[in-house]
Amino acid sequence: MKDHKFLEHLLATKKDVWPLMQNALKGILDFEECCKIDKKYSSLADFHKEMVDDYPRRQGKYLRPSLVLLICESMGGSREKILNTALAMQLSEEWLLIHDDIEDNGNQRRGFPTLHNIYGKNLAINAGDALHVLMWKVLRNNYEILDKNIADRIMDEFAQMLSRTIFGQTAELKWAQEEKREPTQEDVLYIIDGKTSYYSIAGPMRLGAIGAGAENSQLEKLYKFGQMMGRAFQIKDDLLDLTSDFGGLKKQLSSDVYESKKTVFLIHLLENIEKENKPKLLEILRKSSKEKSIKEVKWVIKSMRQSGSLDYGEKLAKNYSVKALEYLNLELDFINAKGKQTLADAIDFLVERDH
Repeated sequence: MKDHKFLEHLLATKKDVWPLMQNALKGILDFEECCKIDKKYSSLADFHKEMVDDYPRRQGKYLRPSLVLLICESMGGSREKILNTALAMQLSEEWLLIHDDIEDNGNQRRGFPTLHNIYGKNLAINAGDALHVLMWKVLRNNYEILDKNIADRIMDEFAQMLSRTIFGQTAELKWAQEEKREPTQEDVLYIIDGKTSYYSIAGPMRLGAIGAGAENSQLEKLYKFGQMMGRAFQIKDDLLDLTSDFGGLKKQLSSDVYESKKTVFLIHLLENIEKENKPKLLEILRKSSKEKSIKEVKWVIKSMRQSGSLDYGEKLAKNYSVKALEYLNLELDFINAKGKQTLADAIDFLVERDH
């Protein structure tokens, strides 16, 4: 996938947003004279900044800010004026990932140990909080760039998007806590819609559209489009977790199996595994990530392959991508031709990527 067309858009976004990120991070410890950090605590300040900067320095794909910029420009908006919102979108990903990794007890993020595995949970939470505050500070800057009404709408959309995402996380965590071992595919899609579809796809697009002065009817269509595209994206992501080493960045075999994460692949396996093997599967799923052995994780993935679960999920992701493309061509007539082509490239990228 190194030569995929959409990668050019992602790289162009990173080129524009990363310098803004670096500049924003410099302001983490900028305080008024009354509460400035004393020089004798400078080493502590350096430690704080290094820890808070960690995830941003690792630089993900920048998919979400890319969609902010793409939709804004495709609806006649200003790339320069919406860059600040794109930066805030990327900052939101950084702090959410820190907290998400703690909640899921993840071991790796972007090829390196998760922040809580480096500094401990308490300090990692604090680092996430610092980036969270910085995100809202960056969004406040929109009032110096955009019309007040548009800045207000972006702030409201951001709050709604994050609140819905956090509720989606509540659903996932609570069902896991209750040991709801056999949820339905509908349950899994509900979590995907609450987290990935809105936060990763629909939300960024809606933010870009608001920056271009979109009408509510257009925002509703972007949500429906993002829902289909988001489902395809997440199902493919879950498939890669089972089958890919993410270009050498992922060292642990399938974190989703270790965490007993409820995916469409696991639901299909639970419904289709041979009857005599189901007790063993349930026994493995009841174990914590630390209790599971590599042999057990490999057995679950092998069972998914033998039961047709991997093929089933891959076809499902492809089906949602086809629906998304159809909806793009039929309903998103307010997106210009260049924007539509880039979105079509994005759909293809999300379901055909190998990491």
